[in-house]
Amino acid sequence: MAEVIIVPSEQEAGRLVGDAIADLITDRPDAVLGLATGSTPLAVYRHLSDRVRRDGVDVSRVRGFALDEYVGLPAGHPESYRRVIEREVVEPVGFDPARIQVPHGDLEGIETAGERYEAAIREAGGIDLQILGIGRTGHIGFNEPGSSLASSTRVKTLTEETRADNARFFDSPEEVPMHCITQGIGTILRARHLVLLAFGAAKAEAVAAAVEGPVSTSAPGSAVQLHPHVTVVVDEAAAASLSQAPYYRHAWANKPAWQGI
Repeated sequence: MAEVIIVPSEQEAGRLVGDAIADLITDRPDAVLGLATGSTPLAVYRHLSDRVRRDGVDVSRVRGFALDEYVGLPAGHPESYRRVIEREVVEPVGFDPARIQVPHGDLEGIETAGERYEAAIREAGGIDLQILGIGRTGHIGFNEPGSSLASSTRVKTLTEETRADNARFFDSPEEVPMHCITQGIGTILRARHLVLLAFGAAKAEAVAAAVEGPVSTSAPGSAVQLHPHVTVVVDEAAAASLSQAPYYRHAWANKPAWQGI
């Protein structure tokens, strides 16, 4: 069973997870992080940035791998995930840009981009902590419903629902790319610790399906149930459909502090 932590706000989730990442880096200065984009993890990155500045955490050796990238966006496009990671994570936290990798979404060489990304993760020794969000369709990364639970990094076609959700970042819905390159579910499950974040009522059904539903390719997020170390951090609204919420609250309130998350 995944550990589920229900918090009162995104800010509290950011503090909890940001502290855990800062502690990981303190213990292992060359830690390997799996970095998600989108609005969900922003509170985590903000708190981590604050911790780095306040406590002098050395992040110069930290390595990172982004979950995904759009295919075919022009180099330097403000909504490419390479640029988003630079803007929202690398620059505020102070990571070394040369140590943070993003899947290559360039059309040239796209046929082998997934294999090359998998090789880079292996060469780094694997991911220590993978940050995840979850979409309304239940997708993690850009692994849409129907994705193989054993999948590796590859090119995927985005659903129209996902493209509509992401249209707010573009000038028009037509500008949202049709394809992406994403870490596969199998890739994600090889990380040593998964931290899944979700906020708001719109995510409640997807969270319940991921945590308490059957493991199924129809709900890609449910694959986290197969992992030995998963922490799910949600606010009250996103927890609204969880049948075991009273137990999750009880378990968190009585968890030994030394165990962390």
